[in-house]
Amino acid sequence: MSSFSDPQSVVRYADGPVRQVPGFHALQRMAELLLAERVPEQGHVLVLGAGGGLELKAFAQARSGWRFLGVDPSARMLTLAVDTLGPFADRVELLEGYIDQAPDMAFDGATCLLTLHFLSMEQRRHTLEALRCRLKPGAPLVVAHHSFPQDEDEKLRWLKRYAAFAASSGVAGVDAERAIEAIGARLPLLAPEQEEALLREAGFEGSELFYAGFTFKGWVAYAP
Repeated sequence: MSSFSDPQSVVRYADGPVRQVPGFHALQRMAELLLAERVPEQGHVLVLGAGGGLELKAFAQARSGWRFLGVDPSARMLTLAVDTLGPFADRVELLEGYIDQAPDMAFDGATCLLTLHFLSMEQRRHTLEALRCRLKPGAPLVVAHHSFPQDEDEKLRWLKRYAAFAASSGVAGVDAERAIEAIGARLPLLAPEQEEALLREAGFEGSELFYAGFTFKGWVAYAP
């Protein structure tokens, strides 16, 4: 995740997800709608991996009564989030750090988008457990990130599809190919069934797959 402390990477961040994540804006809208099924009109939502502020802005625009805590380890990305949020910033508290630095309070819902694929299985389990401990009973958690079969042949096929989507969205072909190498070699990727098992092990109930875009998957699950 060191690239998110690089000033150039931070500046380019807002454009990247749209080109690399199929249906990026629809993913944000779906996450907001899933939260809204259980988060009250004056709810308090925890957004983990909030740097850049893209989903915070989308949620705040859609739900005028919600307040947010956005947590991210990158100070530069949080600075970008302030700029991204603009007039919505008064409903958002930003915290530099990880989930363990988040206050030990009961939130009405939480999201963690495009973040967990940076963490090892043990780190993910710990993060999910810490999120569950910070949610009210029945509160939703929405997650989405890279997750696809990890057999070598299947892994390469899916990564090529990811690269083809990025290239068709305007990413330079050489950069798309480099992304295949970086994702395959550096990220501790898990297959979908492993992700669902981790949600259960962390104490979440009723997990449902709601989003699948090539290498990306998204689930909603609920605190007991």
